[in-house]
Amino acid sequence: MDARERIARRVAQELRDGYYVNLGIGIPTMVANYVPPGIEVIFQSENGMLGVGPYPLPGEEDCDLINAGKETVSELPGSAYFSSAESFAMIRGGHINLSILGAMEVDREGNLANWTVPGKMVKGMGGAMDLVASARRVIVAMEHATKKGAPKIVEKCTLPLTGIRVVETIITELAVIRITPDGLVLEELAPGVTLEDVQKVTAPKLIVRQPVPVMTS
Repeated sequence: MDARERIARRVAQELRDGYYVNLGIGIPTMVANYVPPGIEVIFQSENGMLGVGPYPLPGEEDCDLINAGKETVSELPGSAYFSSAESFAMIRGGHINLSILGAMEVDREGNLANWTVPGKMVKGMGGAMDLVASARRVIVAMEHATKKGAPKIVEKCTLPLTGIRVVETIITELAVIRITPDGLVLEELAPGVTLEDVQKVTAPKLIVRQPVPVMTS
């Protein structure tokens, strides 16, 4: 199992029956493929779709069915389509139980930076600011370090913020970390990963309450 799949599978364990969930671009979109059996989750796409299903099988793609990242998706029975204005009314009205996003940086206070790097041309923040401000719970699903091995979980975000103190949980290929008033609590370790492995690529000191369970997937 590669890092991205491990993250998506573990994030899917946080889903609960009846949840309305928004999946951000990248690893979060993979979560729809791993919904645990026996529960019903309604995935919302901010471009105006409710009832997003897993990625379509090769040859079954419909170019008119896309998510906010312009990837083709499937539709589940009962799917609904609406304008972007109605989509954001749903988000801003507090009707999203869980928002799952990627990140460039998350710090020890739960501040999130995930939309731009200074000097790079981008079209704008998109819906991320609304999602982290309005969703009842926010999970960050990301690889633990940058391609150069630098920590993405930092003492203080240096990139432009998407939201202040909005992240509750960070799930990476190495660990599950909860953000608490006392600091970052190491909740689970991936199979074969040690505390030292995680701390080496995590800037803040982790709070460890032994024994640390093995990450489920």
